[in-house]
Amino acid sequence: RYPAMRTEKKNESVKAQPREVYNIFRDSALRYMGYANEVGESFRYQAPRLVVPTYVLAFGYCAADSFSAGYKKWNEDVPQDSGSEISQATYAAFDTLLWQTFASVLIPGGTINIIVRASRFAMTRSAFSTIPAGLKTWAPTFSGLGSIPFIVHPIDGFVDFVMDNTTRQWFKGYS
Repeated sequence: RYPAMRTEKKNESVKAQPREVYNIFRDSALRYMGYANEVGESFRYQAPRLVVPTYVLAFGYCAADSFSAGYKKWNEDVPQDSGSEISQATYAAFDTLLWQTFASVLIPGGTINIIVRASRFAMTRSAFSTIPAGLKTWAPTFSGLGSIPFIVHPIDGFVDFVMDNTTRQWFKGYS
């Protein structure tokens, strides 16, 4: 998402080429911490006390990634014509926090909640009366967990699209 510009020192005629910089919050297994609340939503009916702590973990991940993005921007060399370090660092932190909140917590959490709730509703209908009680109890949880890999990329793309056409346009001078 945030390509960094790198230049080759050996040959001055080589132009800067965008290159992705490793980000521990997005390029490692730590990325899945942002989806902790989806696991909590999937287990909402079996372990309701698990839901709030998973949201705390997910929002903690969002805050850490946001702080990291702002800190990295703060430490970059800022061209004279591009605004202050403070405004750029603040924008980077805000953009990351907003993106992570929607793409990692709110939209996926709501989606999983709806999937689990709909599955649970379907399991209580008379058409499923011959299904064992254990399966009726756990099928909604498994449907929630099983849907996580399928909702991640569409939600990420949707949030990127919306932010590219709203907040990132509004704050274009700060990036």
